[in-house]
Amino acid sequence: MEIEKNYRINSLFEFYRPLLTDKQTNYVQLYYADDYSLGEISEEFNVSRQAVYDNIKRTEVILENYEQQLHLYKDFMTRNDEADAIKNYVMANYPKDTKLKQLVDRLEHTEEK
Repeated sequence: MEIEKNYRINSLFEFYRPLLTDKQTNYVQLYYADDYSLGEISEEFNVSRQAVYDNIKRTEVILENYEQQLHLYKDFMTRNDEADAIKNYVMANYPKDTKLKQLVDRLEHTEEK
């Protein structure tokens, strides 16, 4: 369960990072992406562990609220699932069609841009 939560927060963070303050960005980056402890973050910024904890929890709520309103992560996952289904279909039914494979590859890489 904790791994799923970490993955979700990291994913939401990637989508909504530009909407966060510098402090929120720093704390979430260190805690979720870089695996710092609350104590290590509090030492880094010379604040209490409770202040770090409170900020991270508030930021989690903010990220979830952004997702609830904007659906960027959900829509991304839906598009990826659809692209995977198309790719699997093409590979199963048109394995020799190089043009079709190129088009599917371009579709998959569109999200990276």
